Amino acid sequence: MTTVEPQWVPSPADIDSAVVTDFARFVETRTGTAYPDYHSLWRWSVDNLDDFWRAVWDYFEIISPEPGVALVSSAMPGATWFAGAELNYVDQVRRQARDDRPAIVYVGEGGERTETSWLELLRQVDALAATLRGLGVGTGDRVVGYLPNIPEAVVAFLATASLGAVWSACGQDYSAPAALTRLGQLDPTVLIAADGYHFGGKTHDRRGEVEELRAGLPTLQAIVLVSRVEASVDGTIDWAEATAGESEPAAVAVPFGHPLWVVFSSGTTGLPKGIVHGHGGVLLEHMKAVALQTDIGRDDNFFWYTSPSWMMWNFQVAGLLVGSTIVCYDGSPSYPTTDALWNVAAREQVTVLGTSPGYVLACAKAGAVPRNDHDLSALRSVGITGSALPPSSSLWLRDNVGVQVGSISGGTDVVSAFIGGVRTVPVWPGELSVPFLGVALDAFDVNGQSVRGEVGELVITAPMPSMPIEFWNDPDGKRYRDAYFDTYPGVWRHGDWITITERGSIEVHGRSDSTLNRNGIRMGSADIYQAVENLPEISEALVIGAEQPDGDYWMPLFVVLAGDAELDDALRARIKTAIRDEASPRHVPDDIVLAPGIPHTRTGKKIEVPIKRIFQGGDAARAVDRSAVDAPELIEWYAAYGTDRMGKKD
Repeated sequence: MTTVEPQWVPSPADIDSAVVTDFARFVETRTGTAYPDYHSLWRWSVDNLDDFWRAVWDYFEIISPEPGVALVSSAMPGATWFAGAELNYVDQVRRQARDDRPAIVYVGEGGERTETSWLELLRQVDALAATLRGLGVGTGDRVVGYLPNIPEAVVAFLATASLGAVWSACGQDYSAPAALTRLGQLDPTVLIAADGYHFGGKTHDRRGEVEELRAGLPTLQAIVLVSRVEASVDGTIDWAEATAGESEPAAVAVPFGHPLWVVFSSGTTGLPKGIVHGHGGVLLEHMKAVALQTDIGRDDNFFWYTSPSWMMWNFQVAGLLVGSTIVCYDGSPSYPTTDALWNVAAREQVTVLGTSPGYVLACAKAGAVPRNDHDLSALRSVGITGSALPPSSSLWLRDNVGVQVGSISGGTDVVSAFIGGVRTVPVWPGELSVPFLGVALDAFDVNGQSVRGEVGELVITAPMPSMPIEFWNDPDGKRYRDAYFDTYPGVWRHGDWITITERGSIEVHGRSDSTLNRNGIRMGSADIYQAVENLPEISEALVIGAEQPDGDYWMPLFVVLAGDAELDDALRARIKTAIRDEASPRHVPDDIVLAPGIPHTRTGKKIEVPIKRIFQGGDAARAVDRSAVDAPELIEWYAAYGTDRMGKKD
């Protein structure tokens, strides 16, 4: 085992007051067995899934008739949970209502701020539910959103869920064609949209996109319009009208596996997959992840920088399930200055802040010192997701923020995390502290054997309640099975490379389907980025490992420079040295190329696999859906570069 020192260690007070410690005491009373540390509790949770999830159910006092056995069938795919349960996600939110703090705080880019009380939140939810019911929305119907991250989006979701209808949404950074590619699959009854949004100091009028959505969604019965830029769209229902007055609460009790929402995969290489999750599975998984793992409760202000397009929006809404105040922000994380998120966190006395590795790196390169520049006295944890957090960035957070770093890794697929932090376990630089409770995490080698201390495929060997109940428009389940169970029958393969250390922490190396495999030595792209992007001259990088038809292996590194840096021989040499010393001498790139930018999915992930396919001779038009890319014009640049390179090689 390495002798790396932890960058954060829980105090005795942290451990004693943690929600997970209280849960462990609850379990000890039920089982008559002591669980002296987190890892012993985790082992019990995965060895006794039925007992664990029933304990979660009882600990959080889920509102439902007697649910019976937790895990009726453990088959994957096709596990059956709580067959006797009937419940509604919204009932769990309603029980948290209080008058001593708001349910939602909205902060705008220009400093505007509003509070939504619990009473007002629930009044609007009930009123909008009545409006939707009057428009013909019933159990199983779809209501879709085209909205920024604003309180109205939360109300719209909760109103939809209360009826037993199915919610899905896209943020307004998506074009109308990109939104239609997703929402158009669902044949929705009602669209709830905003007329525009504010970002980066600019106003973005989206009335044209709303009209395109109306034209492209023939099943719509109505559009409810939220005014954000003081515009109007003919033939729509005003939000104020749709949420006016008092209505009786009427949450519909539905079976445990009844669809709650459809979230979509990034869709960079084909039609986005509509991933369907159920009321009960999401409820249990989110209460576990938010309360037991993230240690959020009724005294917390929870802020994750996100968008309704991304599963972290769904995860933040879950803060309402445990009575916390959630903070909605729809502006740029770096406007008017790079430290904009830290400013919001300070102003709102945020206790748990969520962001991305890219934002942390941008702050580091800008020379920000958040704990000196802002009052972060309330902050106790920073959550990170979207890609692997390199040790250098983790240590920057230690030195410049000084709180626990709760880096997590999971996915839209389970709308939660497999791995992350917990208040009772130390944090080591560049590592995720623990597998989450109830997650039977393992690392498999190419032969399907469990490995420790070396790189393997991230697999889940037993079911989770928030695994998809199905994919939309996948009647025989083939797309679902092919997505996760094509490699190891009965075992979920997620598509990430990880190393499980001897201390039980986990290193995430990047996607296994974009793995750099030079001469049989595998390495995740995240290891290269960690070495390269730490150089002050490099703003961002993209590395591709592409097997060639002649048996060659081509590994170019594309870099975007910071400031007035130049990609000269000296900088190329420094890049190679950094990779050789900090990652692997076998993975020094064949070419280092100045690029105009790095393309990402709309949720911020670098587009590696489609570029790899293009470099292997694939048709650029088929390799990637441009509507799913933040800067689609970059795809043409990479395609042209690949064609030019192949031509020169020939």
